[in-house]
Amino acid sequence: MSLKIILIILIACPLALTGRKWTYNGLDGEHDWPTNYPFCGGAFQSPIDFQTHLLRYDPNLPPIQVQNYNLSTSEQLTLGNNGHSVQLSLPSHMYISSLPHRYSAAQLHFHWGSSNLLTGSEHTVNGKQFAGEMHVVHFNSDKYPNVSMAVDKHDGLAVLGVFIEIGEANPAFDKLFRFISGVKYRDQKIQVPAFNIRALLPDRLDQYYRYDGSLTTPPCYPSVLWTVFRKPVTISRKQFLALATALYASFAQDSPSMPLHENYRKSQLPDNRVVLVSFREELLHHNICLSGDFTWMSWGIIASITAASMLGLLMIITLVWCILRKRSYTEEQEEKNNGCKLSEKEEHIS
Repeated sequence: MSLKIILIILIACPLALTGRKWTYNGLDGEHDWPTNYPFCGGAFQSPIDFQTHLLRYDPNLPPIQVQNYNLSTSEQLTLGNNGHSVQLSLPSHMYISSLPHRYSAAQLHFHWGSSNLLTGSEHTVNGKQFAGEMHVVHFNSDKYPNVSMAVDKHDGLAVLGVFIEIGEANPAFDKLFRFISGVKYRDQKIQVPAFNIRALLPDRLDQYYRYDGSLTTPPCYPSVLWTVFRKPVTISRKQFLALATALYASFAQDSPSMPLHENYRKSQLPDNRVVLVSFREELLHHNICLSGDFTWMSWGIIASITAASMLGLLMIITLVWCILRKRSYTEEQEEKNNGCKLSEKEEHIS
C-alpha cells in the first residue's frame, strides 16, 4: 500500500467517524455511542452530578473574565440547526482572559427538555436538574489555530456552562429565540444580527464549579475544561417553549418530522474527580438543602436533630418535676413532724 493511500485513509477515517449518525434515544441513542465513538465509554466523561462530597473550595480560583462579548449589531452571526441542538456561531475575538491560556469563542448551543418535561440540563447539582443548559464553547487559541484542531487535545477546549430555569422573562434570549423559526429543520442556517452575549450569562461570574471533562456529544473527547456557573439564569415559560417546541431533528423533506427535544446526555461517573468550587459560604448549607429542595439525607438529619432536642427537653421537664416533687415531699414531712411535736407538748401540758 502506497504512502499516499495510507495518508488518505488516515485523513478520511476520522471524518467518517465523526460523521456517523447518533441520537439521544432509540437505536443510535447514547447507550450505543461507545460502539462508534470509543471515548464515549471512556474515563473523565461529562456531564456529571455536582454532589457535595465531590466539591472542594479553591481560594485561588479567580472570577471569570470575558472580553469582547458585547458584539456590535452590525456584525452578523450564523444561527443553525445541526439536528442535535440550535447553535450560534461566535467570532474568535471574543475570549476568556482569566485562564492560563487565551480561549477564544467558537459557538454556543443549548440543551433542554420538552414541553412536558421542564428538566433538560446536562449537569445537575445534588441530583437537581434544571430546565435547560447553555454551553459557550471556546478553544485554546494560544496553541491551536481553530476549534477543529483543538477539539481532541487535552487542553483544547474551555466551555462555560449556564443553568437555565423557568422564571422571569429574559430579553437577552429573545434576541436569539425570535429567529428560531428560520432554522426549524436540520442543516438550516440563517444570518442574525449580533448582540451582547454577556447578557446571556449570570450576573455573577465569580461563583462556579470547575473540573476536567469531555464533550457531552460524540465523539466525547476528554478535552474540556468545564466552568459551570452556580447561579442559573431565568427565562419565561413562553421563551422555553419557543425553544423546546419549534425545532426538528429531521430534514425538511423527511416524513414524519422528528421533534428536537430532550437533547441532553445523562450524568456520567465522577471517576474519582474532584470538582473545585470558587465559593465557600454555602457549602455547609448545601449539605442540608439546595434551593429549597431537601434530600432524604437532609430530612434524616433534621429529624434526628428534632428528636434529640425533644428528648433533651423531656429530660429537663422530668428533672424539674422530680425536684419539685422532692421539695413538696420534704415540706410535707416537716409539717408532719411539727404536728407530732405540737401534740406531744399538748399531752405533756395536760
